[in-house]
Amino acid sequence: MRRKAEVVAAVNGGLLTIDEVLERYDLTLEEFASWQRAVDRSGMQGLRVTRIQHYRDLYERQLKY
Repeated sequence: MRRKAEVVAAVNGGLLTIDEVLERYDLTLEEFASWQRAVDRSGMQGLRVTRIQHYRDLYERQLKY
């Protein structure tokens, strides 16, 4: 969770490009984009594998109201 957040922060801060991240960590664009969305919505806690569905449901409920 922490490393994923650091990778997202490195891209947002201009230290790494998305292409570099995808190649270095063998990620798909969709996977990295999901990390970015999770951080944007719920911070580092949104990246916890055991809590992904919880945060996704919470975000969807917030959009409804």
